Amino acid sequence: MSGENNSGSPGPEQPEAPAGGEHLNIKVTDNNNEVFFKIKRSTKLEKLMTAFCERQGKNVASVRFLFEGQRVQAGDTPDSLEMNDGDTLEVHQEQVGGSSHCC
Repeated sequence: MSGENNSGSPGPEQPEAPAGGEHLNIKVTDNNNEVFFKIKRSTKLEKLMTAFCERQGKNVASVRFLFEGQRVQAGDTPDSLEMNDGDTLEVHQEQVGGSSHCC
């Protein structure tokens, strides 16, 4: 009878274990728009970057993605960057050109 109410029973039923273990919720923002993605820890961030750009009508080559100030590469994964649930990727317009002649 007391076997059903033992302290070990809540352990396997923790809803956070499967969701927190394999998937992350990542916010991607370009200061005008915020998009939330739920991805696996092992998914290449290229997939997320491409999806964000398609939704916002941007060319993926015209922007750069940063996580904690470091540029994110297409082959990076949340695991390789040690990302946590709720972390944010920042999107910045890539500077094109750079001609400095004036007037």
